[in-house]
Amino acid sequence: MRGRKSRGARSDYLSDALAVLGGWTQDGGRLERVLACDDSQHAALTERIKVAADTLHLRPRIQRADGETQILLGAPDASTITDGEVTLAARIEDAYRTVVGIAVAPPR
Repeated sequence: MRGRKSRGARSDYLSDALAVLGGWTQDGGRLERVLACDDSQHAALTERIKVAADTLHLRPRIQRADGETQILLGAPDASTITDGEVTLAARIEDAYRTVVGIAVAPPR
């Protein structure tokens, strides 16, 4: 079982991770992402997120409104973002690309 590790004051790590992930915003100790998808894509994405979250022992908050899916990672009272939350954000990005059919250019 993986433990939750905190990076503490290593904002360079967080900045690098958020730059690579793109679209994720930080609000204190939480990460947020809003994704455009239809209802069937939302359902498929939610299932994939649940599997990844269970593996990492995390509980993201997922909401659907106005044709968008909002995802919140981290506790409202958290002061830092954990490695697990950054990992889950990356897995969510991969799942989103797969579900909506966004092609990713291969690395050079």
